[in-house]
Amino acid sequence: MIAPATPVARAYDRWAATYDTAPNRTRDLDAEILRAHGPELRGHVVLELGGGTGKNTTWLASRASRLISLDLSPEMQALAQARVAELGLPEDRVSFLLHDLRERWPLEDESVEMVVGNLVLEHVEELAPVFREAARVLKPGGTLWVSELHPERQRRGAQAHFADAITGEVVRVPAFRHTVSEYVNAAIAAGLRVRRLGEWIEDGAEPDAPPRLFTMRAKR
Repeated sequence: MIAPATPVARAYDRWAATYDTAPNRTRDLDAEILRAHGPELRGHVVLELGGGTGKNTTWLASRASRLISLDLSPEMQALAQARVAELGLPEDRVSFLLHDLRERWPLEDESVEMVVGNLVLEHVEELAPVFREAARVLKPGGTLWVSELHPERQRRGAQAHFADAITGEVVRVPAFRHTVSEYVNAAIAAGLRVRRLGEWIEDGAEPDAPPRLFTMRAKR
């Protein structure tokens, strides 16, 4: 299914050209935490939510037996596809879906062993449908990993934003505040078992700074 041009998609289309080069401590910490503390991927079929420009896609693809990367922004996904192509993997190893994750995902029931979502759920108002879809596509014993802007950062007004490369306008990507309990309860309601929560802050942060990222690992 081709994703409609939603406000979030249009914002990320504008951001694509500079997403990987402009300073972004949230982006960088997310990649670091996934690599150091994320689930073991080797030999598994993995669904990536919000693949973006492929900052994590190449790492996931090099480890998973098969990767399906889903995103809403055509411009971001085109960059991810180019990055993955440079790996020289077999053509059937990685596939890309342009899709709105708020809609039913174009995957069969119990078809993947892992769902990995990074910095995507702040752009989703209702979490419950996303967690239900994760539970639906995961095989029994499968793992869901999510990494998000920490709710305390959101409470203080933090939100994904960037300076437009052409106009210089500061664009704030549409976002919704969520609490830790919302994430946990949405997972439980979907029939998932929450196994571990994490709160992460970058090296060199001010002593009184709140955690930058929140992670959750759950099992079906």
